[in-house]
Amino acid sequence: MQGLFGFLRGLGASRLMAMVAVTTALTSFFGFVIMRVTTPQMTTLFTELSLEDSSAIIKDLERQAIPYELRNDGAAIMVPKDKVTRLRMKLAEGGLPKGAGVGYEIFDKSDALGTTSFVQNINHLRALEGELARTIHAIDRVQAARVHLVLPERPLFSREAPEPSASIVVRVRGALEPQQIKAIRHLVASAVNGLKPQRVSIVDEAGQLLADGASGEADNSIADERRAGFEKRMRNQVEAIVSSVVGTGRARVQVSADFDYNKITQTSDRFDPEGRVLRSSQTREESSATSDNTGQVTVNNELPGNQNRDNASAARDQSKKTEETNNYEISRTTKTEVTEAGRVNRLSVAVLVDGSYAKNDKGEMVYQERSKEQLERIAALVRSSIGFDQKRGDQLEVVNLKFAEAPAVAPVAEPTGLLGMLQFTKDDVMYVIELGVMMLLSLVVLFMVIRPLVKRILASEEVASLTGDAVPALSDGTGQNLVPGPNATAQMIDVAQVQGQVHAQSVHRVGELAERNPNETASIVRQWLSEQPA
Repeated sequence: MQGLFGFLRGLGASRLMAMVAVTTALTSFFGFVIMRVTTPQMTTLFTELSLEDSSAIIKDLERQAIPYELRNDGAAIMVPKDKVTRLRMKLAEGGLPKGAGVGYEIFDKSDALGTTSFVQNINHLRALEGELARTIHAIDRVQAARVHLVLPERPLFSREAPEPSASIVVRVRGALEPQQIKAIRHLVASAVNGLKPQRVSIVDEAGQLLADGASGEADNSIADERRAGFEKRMRNQVEAIVSSVVGTGRARVQVSADFDYNKITQTSDRFDPEGRVLRSSQTREESSATSDNTGQVTVNNELPGNQNRDNASAARDQSKKTEETNNYEISRTTKTEVTEAGRVNRLSVAVLVDGSYAKNDKGEMVYQERSKEQLERIAALVRSSIGFDQKRGDQLEVVNLKFAEAPAVAPVAEPTGLLGMLQFTKDDVMYVIELGVMMLLSLVVLFMVIRPLVKRILASEEVASLTGDAVPALSDGTGQNLVPGPNATAQMIDVAQVQGQVHAQSVHRVGELAERNPNETASIVRQWLSEQPA
């Protein structure tokens, strides 16, 4: 310990403080490097989490002693990359993340025996809204969703039951497409008994009405979607047939369709007088007889076989009447025609084709326009493809113009060599670069700071050893020798071989000792002069 303390006192206060500062800086630097290198690479576990889900996931991670980081005010959680898959499966086993709202798990902890029917109905409504919100949240571009259902009960003594309705508030990234809005309406309508898609209203976070469910009628977006789909299908057909003639990418087609969305119902009755049909026939016959009986009524006249009676009967008048009634049905034709909405009133098609390119005598590519005959053939193909009808007012234009040259885009160089073989990701490359920078800084600190410091300390020790061996012994009056004895005269010659700072420090220390002890110095010099050379 005395040697250590003597070494520290020999360094001096300023040099000791410099060593402490450099040691502290180096310890901090290498500690940071070690912590940064040993820290696992973090990646995203879940994003767009609600506060409830984020709190539950963090609690589970702390229980498993897994490091994590929070981003976007707790909406995103970062965990070590090598544990992401296992954590996702583990959390999914526990039902995390649950998503917005409460689902059917509300019935897992409820007491069915002590619950009234009103509470059961409310819980069922909450569960249904929560499950629908989770399903809508799974759609692309939907960050969050909230569903409100109105399921009215049928009043007593009422023949008609009120229709249910639904309202949905969504928070989206960008804007929802018409097909996605239609899909959400049909999804909710299919999940609720008696709910129609037209009774579902959708509103975004900015308060814009995406779908109106108050009118109960089909939106115009359905008609626009049908027209856009028809135009897209016709455009693809025309581009396919024209591109096969002029080449891929050398034709541009635009189709505009005029639709009639009015629904027409016509009913007509037609009567044919010539087409008579006997419907019913009725015949009636009547007969009557009258006689002039002037004889007296006697017993003789009423006896059978009386000749007088026969004579009286022969004198009667007889009449007969026949009546026939025939009913005919006139031929009648009833025709009902229903013209559905969505008829095509007119088509307008514009086709732009590029010319052909050929090499001239100099080997350069020269543009050449297409002939009129070729354009007419292309127009004939397009007419057949779209079902061109001149009576309907369809229009078709085929124009040949030179296309503008697209700017040259440098091809993306695919990774080759070791990078292409291992297929490093961007994160892996950045991690390797970070390690390289850390190692470079470590080498700079090692050669620029540590090495000069060690050399300086070793030089100080060498100076002390040389000074102690080269200077003769001096007495301070207390019996302790300040310098070694006279036998060290021969070693003084070696002092001249010390270069640089070692020689300067040795001479300086000898001078200080001579100034402090002049008498001893003079005696030592006389002793050197009186000694015989070896």
